[in-house]
Amino acid sequence: MTVAERVARIVARVEAEGDAAVLALTRELDTEGREPWPLRVDPLQLGEALAALPAPLREALELAAGNVRAVALATVGADREVALPQGQVVTVREVPVGRAATYVPGGRAPYPSTVIMGAVTAQVAGVAEVAVCSPPRADGDVDPVVLAACALCGVDEVYRMGGAQAIAALALGTETVPRVDVIAGPGNVFVQEAKRQLSERVGIDSFAGPSELVVVLSEGADARLAALDLLAQAEHGPDSRAVAVSPDLDLLAAVAAALGTAAGQEGASNVEVRPVADLSDALDFVEDMAPEHLQLMGADAEALAPRVRSAGCVFVGAGSGTAFGDYVAGSNHVLPTGGAARFASALSVKTFRRHVTEVRIGDASQLARAGAAIARAEGFTAHAESMEARIRENGANG
Repeated sequence: MTVAERVARIVARVEAEGDAAVLALTRELDTEGREPWPLRVDPLQLGEALAALPAPLREALELAAGNVRAVALATVGADREVALPQGQVVTVREVPVGRAATYVPGGRAPYPSTVIMGAVTAQVAGVAEVAVCSPPRADGDVDPVVLAACALCGVDEVYRMGGAQAIAALALGTETVPRVDVIAGPGNVFVQEAKRQLSERVGIDSFAGPSELVVVLSEGADARLAALDLLAQAEHGPDSRAVAVSPDLDLLAAVAAALGTAAGQEGASNVEVRPVADLSDALDFVEDMAPEHLQLMGADAEALAPRVRSAGCVFVGAGSGTAFGDYVAGSNHVLPTGGAARFASALSVKTFRRHVTEVRIGDASQLARAGAAIARAEGFTAHAESMEARIRENGANG
């Protein structure tokens, strides 16, 4: 059975059975047959998890949340009013969705950083009700570090559920889980396929695939730092892709040598060293791949930054390792992958906001004549008459 078929069965089961399906699937897929805990986490448990957090980790999470909040605030749009020459005024307002959820993966490790990236951004967008879900461990509960991050971000609606069943519950609603308007956050192939199948019934951020990084190097770049940055992204998983690109063969050899010392380290085999004729060819490679992350190291490579059009997030300069973006830089780490950076953007307040257009027409005479001509050309007589009626009401001569 394919992933798509398995996900379709899970979605149908959740739609038909609600909580019972989610709990049964949790027992089968997450808790190794143990009876699951209640779907919703008691808010008191969140506060306890935050209080138990080691001080250095709490301070680091607070720093990360503050930076993400500051960057998100800078992207909240104001209403825009356009007065047009025919006398009408069109106002474009941005309004938040009512409910949103962030999916926080489990399995390999807890991801409190994903709580911050999703929940803080939704809050800044003005979403009134923000939920988080994360798959429980075999013992039935969500990792306490994830719960602590939820408490730190002021999220008290937290659910012990993961996989396709969690996406279905959030998109469709169950007895315990009210449906949401937007689901954001990364996840495995079942999570992504569920988002795809349900994308006509709920808003989603993107289809997140394996992590990607391209590092473009020129003279002056630090090969050791480049190798570390490549390894950092490659360790996200066996499907990650990390590529060093440069016309400088000596630099690439130094990167390869640094990688050689890390042979056997997780992700080392996923790193590719790619020579190109010049930096223009390097930029062509970037634009063609449209990677999730792009690093530019060395003065000439860094000068390419204003010309980059297709990358999820661009890190410029020796100090700007991609790992900072995963945690504390303030940029969002939920980014388009698989070439989607050609048309998609990072998770932002825009993900949780939509445009409402308001039209106010005073004297409709000029617009009515033009609109009626187009409507009749398209065969819509009632449209034409609806607009022409405004000419008569304004006392204008046909």
